[in-house]
Amino acid sequence: MNIVLHQPEIPANTGNIGRTCVATGTRLHLIEPLGFRLSEKEIRRAGMDYWEHLDVTRYVNYNTFLEQNPGGRIWYATTKAKRIYSQVQFEADDYIMFGKESAGIPEEILVENEARCIRIPMLEEIRSLNLSNSVAIVLYEALRQQNFSNMQTEGTLHRLQWK
Repeated sequence: MNIVLHQPEIPANTGNIGRTCVATGTRLHLIEPLGFRLSEKEIRRAGMDYWEHLDVTRYVNYNTFLEQNPGGRIWYATTKAKRIYSQVQFEADDYIMFGKESAGIPEEILVENEARCIRIPMLEEIRSLNLSNSVAIVLYEALRQQNFSNMQTEGTLHRLQWK
């Protein structure tokens, strides 16, 4: 899977998303401009010691992202979509794009890709969820649809044993 952040603004969110990507074997794509430097301590703190294991690619703009990922099937997560994320069938190499915290994905991109726009249901009076939470919700649905391929699905206790 691939997570795409279009102009993220908050370093802690990107750090948390990076950690989620490492935990799930997901590639992270960052479309500039970023609202922070990748060297900021907030990213390192949120991503902990996982950041060095992250498969991350930066792009100078959306068009460069499209040029460098030709034929990629992109889902656009937005509060403006008509379709719910759990109503689509994700494939293993799909890209799921999320917009910046203050404004989301630009509407010019959304109207060109209406059939691939998806949303997370929430109460009407709520504007949006936290970006890192939104990524986790949609990514884990996509991974569930892939039967959590190549992921550990059972845990073990440290001191005791399951009965």
